[in-house]
Amino acid sequence: MRWTLKPDPNPEIVHQLSKELSIDIVLSKLLVQRGITNFEEAKKFFRPSLEELHDPFMMKDMIIAVERIEEAISSNENILIYGDYDVDGTTAVSLLYSYLSKFTPNIATYIPDRYEEGYGISYQGIDFAKDNDFSLIIALDCGIKAIEKVAYAKEQEIDFIICDHHKPGHEIPKAVAILNPKRKDCEYPYKELCGCGVGFKLIQALASKQNKTIDDLIHYLDLVATAIAADIVPMTGENRILAYYGLQVINSNPRNGIKAIVHQLNKKELTITDVVFIIAPRINAAGRIKHGNAAVELLTESNFDKAVDFANTINEYNVNRRELDAKITKEALQYIKDNNEENKYTTVVYDKDWHKGVIGIVASRLTETYYRPTLVFTKSGEKLAASARSVKGFDVYNALEQCSEFIEQFGGHKYAAGLTLLPENYEAFKLKFEEVVANSIDKELLIPEVKIDAEMELTDITPKFFRILQQMAPFGPENMKPIFKTSSVRDNGYGKRVGSDQSHLKLNIIYGTDRKTYNAIGFGLGNKIEIVQNDFDIAYALDENEWNGVTSIQLLAKDIQKSTYP
Repeated sequence: MRWTLKPDPNPEIVHQLSKELSIDIVLSKLLVQRGITNFEEAKKFFRPSLEELHDPFMMKDMIIAVERIEEAISSNENILIYGDYDVDGTTAVSLLYSYLSKFTPNIATYIPDRYEEGYGISYQGIDFAKDNDFSLIIALDCGIKAIEKVAYAKEQEIDFIICDHHKPGHEIPKAVAILNPKRKDCEYPYKELCGCGVGFKLIQALASKQNKTIDDLIHYLDLVATAIAADIVPMTGENRILAYYGLQVINSNPRNGIKAIVHQLNKKELTITDVVFIIAPRINAAGRIKHGNAAVELLTESNFDKAVDFANTINEYNVNRRELDAKITKEALQYIKDNNEENKYTTVVYDKDWHKGVIGIVASRLTETYYRPTLVFTKSGEKLAASARSVKGFDVYNALEQCSEFIEQFGGHKYAAGLTLLPENYEAFKLKFEEVVANSIDKELLIPEVKIDAEMELTDITPKFFRILQQMAPFGPENMKPIFKTSSVRDNGYGKRVGSDQSHLKLNIIYGTDRKTYNAIGFGLGNKIEIVQNDFDIAYALDENEWNGVTSIQLLAKDIQKSTYP
């Protein structure tokens, strides 16, 4: 791995902020790196306020959307809430359904079948609306490119309101209203909301017409925080505020569906990381293995016992998903070896029997072994479907655009995308994609990077330091958990490989003349046991470890290297 130390910010600003806040220089440096340079900015960062949320009516078409929904409710129209089958989509549908069902009984939800209908708005979904007399469809986390589908709905006398956060194309659908902060003609100040976040702005606008305030909507924020965490959107601005308060709801009084997922966990308080690795995969598993409707049923269930039953079923889906993921990853890794493709610039693998619901996860897994742009294909009807994942710094979407002559359809963003192509074009596409990446990628990007926020001594780690560091949460893109580097440390001789497959590293670190021992765990670093026989450098985050009722600070090692000091 390559270690990159972030540039030191302006030392005068760092020292001034350290003095104003009475905090350690290292902590001050972390704040300045995040654009926080004075007391007032620090106050807003450490104490997020719902009052800082923007007026929802600043979003283009919000007034039109609100008026159309109010008209539908007053006229007893049937409203269909339509959303994508992933976490962002199902939480958004659950949120809007939970809110609107208080005002009208004429409301239903629709999640497209991942395999029969695919991503986004489908003709099948519109036909369902027509057959069941729905005159208004509100689409969440999808729809911004559904030009033909929306036109088809209009022919059926069905109106569309689109709430999306994906990048629009050159043309947008002719819907009644399109709420998307990424629209070029939208002046909404914060552009990085997830789909559920856009849905929340819609209910915020609707509630304001009922003389309700943001305080009346806090109980919906468990859904929004879950979507923010799962969709890996920047943890800045409104997202950070919504996630901060949403986590409070999750930890105090979540809806029954989320409570049913977490009630058996032996954790006092869940973090955003827990949401990513515990709550989100279970919600996602419904759409991957069975149907996204199961997730909506869970998240909108008012009876806790029924919610527990739904959660147990979804957990079975998640267990099934993990087994499929592990099996297919193993097969894909073997395919790469059998075909002597270990040293290529890309990974492109295909098997007609691989489960379409987990190929995105498998693509991510493969980048952990072969750190390079990766596509995993499977059979989907008469075509081949793939999920693409990239490495940090390389735009896989642009690379796919250069292969468009072989692609039927594709969409996504810089680091993840999906596509379909005809079987006869697979080999030509594979060659072209390898050529495009080989000619355009900076070879340094093919080495995983550990980005270090600051160098410090282990003696700087005090209870106060760790307490303030924790207050920088929730962590996520653009506010990642800080990574530190300490040079020339030693293991006290009791370091060892741990885990059922001995793949992890447990260390007891000593530093300089300090007699204190610092506990460290390095997941996946078991093969570096030889390095710790001598002085070594360590890159790490700080974490809280609880064992036998005792809580302590531990180092979460990201990588270790031979000491750079003689």
